[in-house]
Amino acid sequence: MAKQDYYETLGVARDTQTDAIKKAYRKLAMQFHPDRNPGDAKAEQKFKEINEAYDVLKDEQKRAAYDRFGHAAFDGAAAGAGGFRQGGFGAGGFADIFDEMFGDFVGQRRGGGAGAGQGGQRGADLRFNMRITLEEAFTGRAATIRVPSSAICEDCSGSGAEKGTDPVTCTLCQGRGRVRQSQGLFTFERTCPQCNGGGRIIEKPCKTCSGAGRVRREKTLNVNVPPGVEEGTRIRLAGEGEAGMRGAPPGDLYIFLDVAPHALFERDGADLHCQAVIPMMQAALGDSIELPSIDGGKARISIPAGAQSGQRLRLKGKGMSVLRSTARGDLYVELLVETPVNLTKKQQEIMQSFKEAGGADKKHSPKAQSFRERLKSIRTEAKE
Repeated sequence: MAKQDYYETLGVARDTQTDAIKKAYRKLAMQFHPDRNPGDAKAEQKFKEINEAYDVLKDEQKRAAYDRFGHAAFDGAAAGAGGFRQGGFGAGGFADIFDEMFGDFVGQRRGGGAGAGQGGQRGADLRFNMRITLEEAFTGRAATIRVPSSAICEDCSGSGAEKGTDPVTCTLCQGRGRVRQSQGLFTFERTCPQCNGGGRIIEKPCKTCSGAGRVRREKTLNVNVPPGVEEGTRIRLAGEGEAGMRGAPPGDLYIFLDVAPHALFERDGADLHCQAVIPMMQAALGDSIELPSIDGGKARISIPAGAQSGQRLRLKGKGMSVLRSTARGDLYVELLVETPVNLTKKQQEIMQSFKEAGGADKKHSPKAQSFRERLKSIRTEAKE
């Protein structure tokens, strides 16, 4: 089943401002929260869907990726296989809203335990689209790409603190990033307001990165495209995404391959297909023709006498490379027989002589003769 559009899930327009999206999310989250709908599987599923949608649309970078690529921007993200990272119930969304309202109940905390806030936030995953030719998909390719990204600030080594100084442990939360508060019979926990959940405070921020621990920079990377890749193949470069905040691990870079259409060949898995137009005489008498091969060489194919239009001939092992294998697919050539046009008077006489000599009878043109007999049978049945 196709996944519903995130904007439709939250009931907002695509140009809705972030604050309005937040209000729409809060209303739906309260309505479908599992605590308000115990045992209701549909409500639980709806709650997960609105959390997933809000987790993307509340973040400017994720929202921009979604607006451009749709759900494909996050394919496999939940399993760590690709796309931009996105959280579920435990990674944001509902917890962000209720942290602001009254915090989380102890025993139902979302996020981590003690010390979870002591590091920065992991860097975002990035997507890069690369177009290659069919020949490059066959042979493989070594490419150099330039990716706008963020990198660890060299002046502070990613700490965010001015050189010669270090972040200090937050005195309010003791480095946990969260504080507890008792109200009657209940104990609540929420993000520490003093360190904003970081667990540490930078007293003297680095002047280069303003305390973020990272700076904007364009990276040059070498990419090896293996032989046999197909349209949509995804290559992961671990640690080459956005730098993490204040020394946190970087994200990954995912390269999506787009194979450009070829002037002659069409691909079907490891096999290639093409068409060859041949004159009627060549089809009638038989011959051989030479075609270009995807490996840069030539492929010769024999045309049997009496070849028909639409007939397919196979060249074994002349197709595409198979990913992570030495095998190759096959090349299938479809024959298109061309009837001669603009005949000279002499050529017309030759063709007439051929016809008078029985060239159009059942022996030489069995399909045409069979068709004429079917027409004759239809006419007879109609008269009766």
